[in-house]
Parts: sequence; structure tokens; C-alpha cells
Amino acid sequence: MAQFSYKARRRSGETVAGVLDVVDRAAALTQIDRLGLFPISVEAAKGGSAVAAADKPAADRRAFSSLLPPTMRAAMHRKRKPKLQEMANYTTQLANLLQAGMPLTTALNSMMHLESRGIPKDVSRELRQEVMEGRSLSDSMAKQPVIFSDLYINMVRAGEQSGALVEVLRRMANHFTQYAEVQSKLKSALIYPVMVCSVGIALMLFFVYFMLPNFVKMFTGFNVELPLPTKILIAVGQASTNLWWILGTLTTLIVAVVFFKKFQSTEEGKLKLDAWKMRLPVFGKILKLSYYGQFARTLSTLLENGVPVLTALKITEQVMTNRIIREAIAKAREAVTDGKTLAQPLAASKVFPQLMVDLVKIGEETGDVPAALKNVADTYDSELSVALRVMMTLIEPVLIIVMAMGVGFLLLSVLLPMFKLISNISGNQGPQ
Repeated sequence: MAQFSYKARRRSGETVAGVLDVVDRAAALTQIDRLGLFPISVEAAKGGSAVAAADKPAADRRAFSSLLPPTMRAAMHRKRKPKLQEMANYTTQLANLLQAGMPLTTALNSMMHLESRGIPKDVSRELRQEVMEGRSLSDSMAKQPVIFSDLYINMVRAGEQSGALVEVLRRMANHFTQYAEVQSKLKSALIYPVMVCSVGIALMLFFVYFMLPNFVKMFTGFNVELPLPTKILIAVGQASTNLWWILGTLTTLIVAVVFFKKFQSTEEGKLKLDAWKMRLPVFGKILKLSYYGQFARTLSTLLENGVPVLTALKITEQVMTNRIIREAIAKAREAVTDGKTLAQPLAASKVFPQLMVDLVKIGEETGDVPAALKNVADTYDSELSVALRVMMTLIEPVLIIVMAMGVGFLLLSVLLPMFKLISNISGNQGPQ
């Protein structure tokens, strides 16, 4: 038997310490789990010996992978970043198990056997192994940055420190679900126009390359002078099959893409592109509403769970993809460090709308900034839904008009020479 000293936390948040006489570290962690505690640290007491616990299947896999070449090992252990809804499902499952009274290691063991689409079973297995070795759940998750973001890790750490891990996990699941719904709405709004444009372009190409040549032969055989729309369509078709024209177009496109990529790789280029996106008609408004909602909801979720405001702003800054928003958050964080309120730098940035600034200011005055930010997020998510509906309402008639003009041009290109041909035939067959 060996002695292990431990520090753990009760579900109420109270920290406790003690010494256990057990065979090894794994047995010590099992005993701590049975007591209903969350382990913080487990170390061999002076004069005791510790045998590192290892999950036998995991150890066998590590031994096998160590025999493989480095490239094959990297391929075996490569993980993809899960989707938001997949993270929401995984988080909800873990919260349900912990709320049912399962110790953390037992819950992670069960997670290996539950259906968690997008999250490999190895993730739960590795987390369980790390926790059994005495590390906290947040520290264990920090070793898997592809799966768990800084936002997720800091939320879990706040939950561990406050003793409200289950509640924090449920809030995180709700956060991911709401954000996934926003992304789904944006993607759904683009599916219809993309499909209509693709079908329209495919039909026009089919007509130009397969139908038009037959009509041209027929008109040429009857010596009919082709009208201007038909000549334009024929010229476009011939140019698109000309080798030099194709090479010239491809070269121009390649050069343009190279210059664009080079411009996009610079910090100045990224800033200008992000600023340009926000100024786009219709789409710019939708993007801004999405950014504002994401900023408010992320910061609200972090602050609500006890993450310090400076850390919360830093994490929110990393979550945002638009550099204009990120710079504004960075400046706000510096201002808050100097002792200013959050509303002041947000207003000074001229990036965030006045409504957000006013609501944050009210939240600071009432002492409930998370609730104010949540209200902001709900407001902009509602406005985003309305803006998406308006965009779809506008896109539909515009697409119909554009497609009608394209089809009309094709019909004119064919019908005008046919009318001329019929007129010539009727003139030739008139009274002798």
C-alpha cells in the first residue's frame, strides 16, 4: 500500500484535502470519485510510492503508434475541428452524465461509448486518462486545442473554480446551439441563389455550345443575314472556344488571384477586405449583425460564468474573425486595463452601434453586464433573421429578372433570324 495526498473540490465549491492509503494513483482517483469530489491534485506522500495509472488499451495503442514512422503517427492522431452543433451535443451529453451523479472519470468513460458525432472516442479516452493522473478537466482539454477552443477551456476552468461545472457546460451547449443556428441561417440564405445561378449558367452554356451551332448552319444554308443579338452570341461562343482567348483569360485570372492572395496575406489587405465586407449593400448589414451578435453572446457567456473581464475580452477577440472588430475589442481591453468602463471604448471605436453601447452602459450602471450583453445578442440575432428574410425577398425577383433577361436574349438570338428566314421564304413564294 502507498500513501497519496490529495486536494479536491466538492460540488458546492469547497476545497478539501486528505491522505489515502491505496495501491496506486488510479486507486486514489477512484476513491476520490466515490467520495463525490473533483480531483485538483494527487501526489505521492513522502515515503510513499506511486505507480502511474494507465488505461491499458490506450497504452497498447501508444506503444503500437510509437513503432510507426512520424508521418503515419501524425495521420493517425490528426483530428478535425468539430462543428458547433457537434460540440453542443458532446457538451450536453457530458453535462447530463455529471448531473446524474457520475464522477468525472466515470462520465468520461461513458462518453467513449456514447454516440458523439464529430468528436472521436479518443478525445474522451485521453481526457479520462489525464484526469486520472491528477490534472483538472480544463488543463486536460487545453492539450487538445483542435477540439476545445480557448473559450471552451476558460469556461470549464471557471466552472471548476466555482463548483458549477454542470451549469457552465449547459450554458456552453446553449451558446454553441444558438451560434450554429445563426450560421445555418446564413448558409441557407445563400443556397437558393447559388442553385438558381448554377442552373441558369448551365442551361445557357448548353444552348451556346450544343444548340446554337445547328441553328447557325441552318441559317447559313438559307443565306439569311443574322441580326445583331445572334452575331453577339456566336462571337461569344467562338471566343470561348478559341485557344488563345482561353489562355489569355486563364493567365489574367491566375495573375489576378496571385495579386489578390498577396494583398490578402498582408495585415493592411486583411483590414481593408474586412472593412469592405462590412460596407457591402445588404450583405454588409447581415455580416455586421452576425458579428455584433457573436461578440455580445460570447462575452456575455464568459462573464456570466465568472471569467475576469480582461480574460473574457481577450478570448472574445480571438473568437472574432473580422479584424476591424478584433482591433476594436483589443483597444477596449487596453482601455479597461487603464480603469475605464467597457461602454466608453466601445463608443470611441465607432465600430459598434449606439444601441449596443447604451445597453452595455445600462448594464454597468445596474451591475449586470452579462444580462445586458445577452439582451444585445438576442436583439441582433432577431434583426439578423429579419435581414435574411428581406435579402431572400429581394434576391428572388432580382434572380428572376436576370434569368428572364438571359433567356430572352437567347430566344431573340434564335427567333429573329427565324422570323427573317420565314419572311424571305414567304417573299420568294409570293405571286409570280
